[in-house]
Amino acid sequence: MKKWIRTNLAVLLLTATVTTACTGPGGAPNAPQAPAPIASEEASLEGPRDAKELETFADGIFADAMKKFNTVGSNFAVVSNGKVLLNKGYGYADKEKKIPVDSSTVFQIGSVTKQFTALAAMQLVDKGKIDLHHDIQEYLGGLKVPNTTGKKLTMYDLLTYTSGFDKPDVLSESKPEYVNQYFPMKDSVESNMPTVVRPPGEAYTYDNFGFTLAGYAVGEVTDMSFAQYMEENIFKPLGMNSTNVRFTPELLSRMAAHYGPKGELIALEGFKPTDRPSGGMVSTADDMVKYLMMHLNKGTYEGKEILSPKSIGQMHTYQVFPDKEFPVTTIGFEGYFKEKMNGHHVVLKGGNVTGHSSLIVILPEKNTAFYMSYNNDSMMSLDVYEAFMNHYYPRTAEAPQPAYSAISEQESKDYAGLYQNTRLGSIRTHVSYSDGKLVMETGDLGKSTLKMIHPLLFEDESGNKVAFQKNAAGQITYFYYMQLPHYVGYAQKVDMNAPFTDVPADSKYASYIDNLHALKVMNGKSATLFDPEGTMTQDEFSELLLRAHGWHTMPYTVEPNKKQMMSGLPDYQPDSPVTRQMAAVMIQNLRQAEPGAKVPLSGETDAWAVEAVTTLVSQGIMDPDTKINTDGSLNFRSKQLLKRQEASALLDLAFDYYTLPIRQELKP
Repeated sequence: MKKWIRTNLAVLLLTATVTTACTGPGGAPNAPQAPAPIASEEASLEGPRDAKELETFADGIFADAMKKFNTVGSNFAVVSNGKVLLNKGYGYADKEKKIPVDSSTVFQIGSVTKQFTALAAMQLVDKGKIDLHHDIQEYLGGLKVPNTTGKKLTMYDLLTYTSGFDKPDVLSESKPEYVNQYFPMKDSVESNMPTVVRPPGEAYTYDNFGFTLAGYAVGEVTDMSFAQYMEENIFKPLGMNSTNVRFTPELLSRMAAHYGPKGELIALEGFKPTDRPSGGMVSTADDMVKYLMMHLNKGTYEGKEILSPKSIGQMHTYQVFPDKEFPVTTIGFEGYFKEKMNGHHVVLKGGNVTGHSSLIVILPEKNTAFYMSYNNDSMMSLDVYEAFMNHYYPRTAEAPQPAYSAISEQESKDYAGLYQNTRLGSIRTHVSYSDGKLVMETGDLGKSTLKMIHPLLFEDESGNKVAFQKNAAGQITYFYYMQLPHYVGYAQKVDMNAPFTDVPADSKYASYIDNLHALKVMNGKSATLFDPEGTMTQDEFSELLLRAHGWHTMPYTVEPNKKQMMSGLPDYQPDSPVTRQMAAVMIQNLRQAEPGAKVPLSGETDAWAVEAVTTLVSQGIMDPDTKINTDGSLNFRSKQLLKRQEASALLDLAFDYYTLPIRQELKP
């Protein structure tokens, strides 16, 4: 759990899986991605055609990938030109019982559910019951969506991941005890409704709540439950008899067991609400090949029109582009792995839940698609996707090398500033200027230098593109950055507030206070006064720390994080003032900073706080008034009460708000 963000942030940012997390230390940018091979006329297979060749290829790929990712069992199905060329299982559905995976093995498909929800909504568009561009509240049965932007939220926005919600993961909770319970969707949606804070349609954010709301609208418009609508209008017409949005006893009896990253058996988790249009479906390879056939046949399956060719075309056509080079979302599908497309038109959707993962990939112009699921929560699917594309659809020409232009310091001012990820508030990035280039610093990725290809499009040292985007007023407001394996999404520039009148401009704490105030982490005592010398109670600091940590937008993470935050504290008294050593322990419990150079402490620090204090200061996480003595020791003033200005500095430094990279050289 403590190292979660270093290993599973990919899953979080690319799929529906979300859990409590701690911010890891800053790291260097990833190595450049290896270019895909160039096809020669003689070598090109022009897609999978021969079933035996495909099976031999798949056997080798899955043997390697399953070993690499410690995957117990997987299935793989490929459809091309109206035929099922392969539908095969690998490994075990249950290794303890020695039950092999086959084409009837049931897997949770996670966020692959989203494009089924999009299909359902588009069916109602075909029937004239939903207009993609009308206010979504017309279809919610009186439910109100708070909206601060003045621009209506539409079904189109929900299905293209551009709703602008402030809490897109608010309904992503899952627990083992939910498996045999029923939670109505209306209750969950109504009591957890987020607020639209960005103009709908303006910026992509991976959005679980948006698809839940879309599924809720499907039920309201048809006067059916979401589960009932899906069964009668999609699963039955397609003959998907082993697919459901709920767990049934028969499907549970065929479901693959769930495993952790080390191959350990873990529990099946249920959802709240029970019907989860964002990621709650289960299915089999036998059923999914029928679904893929329908997509490749422009919405028709065995003579039955499931969706009109026009609507299928919209699901296969990219709608959202932060830059013309970046296809991001269609209606329901995504395409954020441009470098793996090899220049071909590909739409895909991945899904992860605890212990299961899935991926579907469709090449509409090649009349080819594949589906895979496996029983751990990893990114193995990306290795299979990349190998499949390189083998059957390699690049036919080298990508042209971009020409770079210098950016002036004056021009850079439009880009410079503090940005925050629109989905996960714990990811913040600082953009500055240096010698004709932009410098981007993010706590998880470290520092990168960005060379300008053209205004709004830049490239880092590893060849990863960064696309900046303007808002409706023409101001640079967002950037889109994808660096595999763990970072994809929009970040929004943070508007800085007017300075507090009781914080001098030359104060050593001014930048820390201003940043936390702008990010809505730490407010003043009034609109104009901060009270920098004031203290706070232990309860006030704990709430402040949870906001600084950045995971408070996901309500189900709050209690686990609170429990972790309090670990090792001998006497927590909510209404008593917080001391500096207590604050250090609470910060380190969530921050989990790596110990650096050993710094001996002078002054008094209780034994239970020594490790936390020394770890934080070894990483430079200390307020400006804490200095290294000439003998190399440091007095943290551990038993003094924590001042508000000191809290701002510690939290700013600990959680990547501004002063990056985290670690700084310690000198007397």
